Amino acid sequence: MTTQDLTAVEAGAVGNPGAPAPGARQVWRRLRAQRAAVPGSAVIALLVLVALAAPLLSAIEGQNTTSYHPELVDSASGGVPIGSFGGISGDHWLGVEPGTGRDMFSRLVHGAQISLAVALGATAVQILVGVGTGLAAGLGNRFVDNLLSRVTDVMITMPALVFAIALMAVVPDGFPRPLLLALIIGFVAWGSISKLVRAQVLSLKSLDYVAASRLAGSGTWRIARRELLPSLVAPVITYAALLIPANMVIESGLSFLGIGVKPPTPSWGQMLSSANTWYEADPAYVLLPAAMLFISVLAFTVLADGIRTALDPRAASRLRVGTGRKREGAAS
Repeated sequence: MTTQDLTAVEAGAVGNPGAPAPGARQVWRRLRAQRAAVPGSAVIALLVLVALAAPLLSAIEGQNTTSYHPELVDSASGGVPIGSFGGISGDHWLGVEPGTGRDMFSRLVHGAQISLAVALGATAVQILVGVGTGLAAGLGNRFVDNLLSRVTDVMITMPALVFAIALMAVVPDGFPRPLLLALIIGFVAWGSISKLVRAQVLSLKSLDYVAASRLAGSGTWRIARRELLPSLVAPVITYAALLIPANMVIESGLSFLGIGVKPPTPSWGQMLSSANTWYEADPAYVLLPAAMLFISVLAFTVLADGIRTALDPRAASRLRVGTGRKREGAAS
C-alpha cells in the first residue's frame, strides 16, 4: 500500500477518532443502502463458498486438479485443446489446460482456495503486527515512539515485492508454500496499518474519556484494551478490506513470477504465468483466471468503500454508484 493510499485512508476511512462506534445493525443498514456494496458482498460470499466447496464441486464434475488428459489436446499443434473454447464439454465444464489436458474448472475453483487463504492469512498477520506496533508507538515514551516509527518508515519505503522475492528464494521447498506466502506478505507489508493506528492512538489519547481512565488508575495496556481498541475497530476493518485485494494481487504476482505456489498446486497467478505462451492459441486459458482475479479484487474494493461509508456516513463514497443522499440519509 503506497503513501498516497495511506493518506486517503486516513482522510476518508478513519473519520472522527472521537466518535462512538456505530452498532452492528446500524452499520448493516447503512451498508445495504450502498448499491454497489450489496452486489460486491454477494460476489465475495459466492467466491468464499466456491473456495470452501472446491473439492465437492470437482467431485460433482468428476475431475481433479492433477489428472492429465493427453487425448484432449492436439499434440501436432503443440498441445492446443481439441474443440471450441478450450475444449469445453460435458466432462470438462470450462475446458482443459493446454499441453497437459488438466481440467480447468477444477484448477480454477481450487485456485480460489489458495488466493483467498493467502490473502486472508497475510491480512491477519498485517493487522496483528501493525496494530501491535502502532499501539506501542502511540502509547510509548518518546524513545519507543521514535524507534518504532523509524522501523515502520523503513518497512513502508522498502520494496516489498523485491524483499518477498528474496525471502521466497531462500526458504526450502519443503515449507508449505501458501503458508510461506501469507507470512512473508504479512511481515513485509504491515507498515501502513501501523502508521494508521499510531495516528489514531495519538488523537484518542487527548480525549476526555481516556484521560478519565488514566486518572482512575488504569494502566497503559488496560487503557489500550478497554478505551482505545474499540475505537480502532472501524478504521482497522476498513483498512483490512482494502488489504485483502492488494494481497491477492501480490500473491498472484509472485506465483506469476514462478516463486509463489509450486505446481501441481493450482493458483490463479500460476495459471496466468503458464498462459503466457497460449494467449493466442487458447484465449480462454488466459481470460478465466484473469477474470476471476479481476472480479475478486473489484468486489473487495467495492465492499471496502461501502464499509468505510457505513462506519462513517459523513465520509462520501468514492464510487458514483449508490451514493444518493436520500438513501444515505434514510439509512442513517
